[in-house]
Amino acid sequence: MRTRTQRSRPAPGRRAALGVWLAAAGMLAGACSGAGNAEPLPEDWPELRAAARGQTVNLFMFGGDAGANSYIDEEVAPAAKKLGITVKRVPVADTQDTVQKALGDLRAGKESGGSVDLVWVNGENFRTGKQAGLWLCGYTALMPNLKYLDTSDSTLTEDFGTPVDDCETPWSRARFAFVYDSARTPEPPRTMAALIQWIKDHPGHFTYPAPPDFTGSAFVRQVLLTTRQDGTEVPAAYSRKAYDAVTSELWKTLDDLKPALWREGATYPKDQAALNDLFANGEVDMTMTYNPAEVPALVDKGQFPRTARVFVPDDGTLGNTSYLAVPVNAAHRQAALVLSDLMLSPELQYAKARPGGWGAYTVLDPDRLPEPWREKFASTTTPRTTLPIEELSRNARPELSGDWVGPLDKGWRQRVAGTS
Repeated sequence: MRTRTQRSRPAPGRRAALGVWLAAAGMLAGACSGAGNAEPLPEDWPELRAAARGQTVNLFMFGGDAGANSYIDEEVAPAAKKLGITVKRVPVADTQDTVQKALGDLRAGKESGGSVDLVWVNGENFRTGKQAGLWLCGYTALMPNLKYLDTSDSTLTEDFGTPVDDCETPWSRARFAFVYDSARTPEPPRTMAALIQWIKDHPGHFTYPAPPDFTGSAFVRQVLLTTRQDGTEVPAAYSRKAYDAVTSELWKTLDDLKPALWREGATYPKDQAALNDLFANGEVDMTMTYNPAEVPALVDKGQFPRTARVFVPDDGTLGNTSYLAVPVNAAHRQAALVLSDLMLSPELQYAKARPGGWGAYTVLDPDRLPEPWREKFASTTTPRTTLPIEELSRNARPELSGDWVGPLDKGWRQRVAGTS
């Protein structure tokens, strides 16, 4: 599976953010100093690694992804142990709760000694933390593995429209996709419009998680971006005017689907895991995921049938990057930074991407890797139960600004689910 990053020109006005990425390490000491009473961080990487030894990193991350959990426990934790760092994985149902926990520590006066050391984050949760001054910024130019990133790639410098500004470390790429059972559906729909019609033609055989579940929210945005009859683009930046202009058609489309959904839309799966169970049990014919690379492992474990396959509509699906961020008041900031860099290494990025592992897509640019690692990534084969990253990324659509997520989730509850 060739996992080449997609290069794109930096958006206008973002060159300053790129400059931060490439700043000299000596200029970062002040930015790395953290909260007011926290001990200043070392100015160079060897000192930082030395200070990190013996620390335990409380890594807060979504706990509902079995592949991600196994990857951290079986690959990351042993590698960190060699550096004298212990990884404590803290599973959470919603990353928003983690951000609020870390902000609560700050409000309680914990300018150092916070209980959250490292967060798997992106989108509106990153934006919320950034606006509140939660994240430790100005450190990635210290990281040795930064050299393997294409820092001209705007998908690594903007997070759902929010400039990263050196306040988080890229970790993993994702593409939204659908999963079907080829034994029951030999030929899946090839466009989003065809999928909408397929749902109506096969009542009771499709549903989606209820927003604000991450996957359910992504499905709503996918429909918004790909089914507009007038062909106009949805503005990436949120405004109430734009919301009012584009959502009436969205709510009508989703409301019209309700009678054809599982249980006639009277109830929805609470999350992706619940939808996966419905698919595995044959109650619905499709599920969906923002990490289609996880499908081979689910098949190998017997959770999904051997005939499970991935498809993306020809008109493209959403794509994003997820990151690792360190709260400014983290108790173990040194180890959290060293762990962030370790998780960006070719060794752990390959372990993350390889079939049979978690299977999540790398953020590294293969052209920047040493030849042995370039060959190793290039020789990775794609199991037939999923699709190569090139095919998944064809006509990929960038995520909307994180400011869209909350209003769309609220609108869905009010206009489709009929709840407040």
